[in-house]
Amino acid sequence: MPDSARPRISSRPRVGGAGDPEVFCADEQHAVPLELERWQRLALDVLRAERVRGLAELSLLFVAEDEITELNERYMGATGSTDVLSFPIDAAEAEIVLQSPAPTRGPDRSPPDVGDMPLLLGDVVICPQVAERQAPEHAGTLDDELALLVVHGVLHVLGYDHAEPAERDTMRARERELLEAHHWRAPAPDGFRQEQDD
Repeated sequence: MPDSARPRISSRPRVGGAGDPEVFCADEQHAVPLELERWQRLALDVLRAERVRGLAELSLLFVAEDEITELNERYMGATGSTDVLSFPIDAAEAEIVLQSPAPTRGPDRSPPDVGDMPLLLGDVVICPQVAERQAPEHAGTLDDELALLVVHGVLHVLGYDHAEPAERDTMRARERELLEAHHWRAPAPDGFRQEQDD
C-alpha cells in the first residue's frame, strides 16, 4: 500500500501538565472476577507506548451488561450490548476550554497555568460478561479477550479507527504489537484470532 493511502495517526507526543500519565480504573460489575491492577497497568503501558507524556488521565471502567447496553443505545444508537466503548475527549474542544479566560473575582487572581492541567484523554468502558461470552470464538481465552479490549479501547481514545480497510489494518497491526510487547511479551499465541470490529 502506498504511503499516501495509509491512515495517519499523529506521531506527535500528547503532553499534559507536570506529572505522569494516570489510569483510573473501576470495577462496577460482579459477574466476572477481575485483576484491576493488571488491566490498569496494561492501559498505562499502551499510553506510554503511544507517546502520551506528562499528566494525562484516562478512565478504564468495567461494567455490567445492562449498563453497557444502555450506553451503546444512548451514545452509539445501536441495539443490544457490546464488548467495549470508547469516549475520547475532543482535543480541539479541550484547547478552546484551556484558552478561554478564567472567570475572576478580582485583580488578584492570576489565569490558570495550562502547564499544570492534566490532558483528559477520555473513558474506555468494557463489559466482562460480553468478553467472556465471545472469547472462545474471538481472542481464544477470557484473558486475551480482555487484553485485546483494553488495548482496542485505549487506541480508539487516542484516535485510531477501523471504519476503512486501511485504518482497520493499521489498528489491528498496532494492537498486535502492543499485545506482544505488554500482554504476552512474546509472539501471539496460536489460538489468537483478533477479529475485533465494533
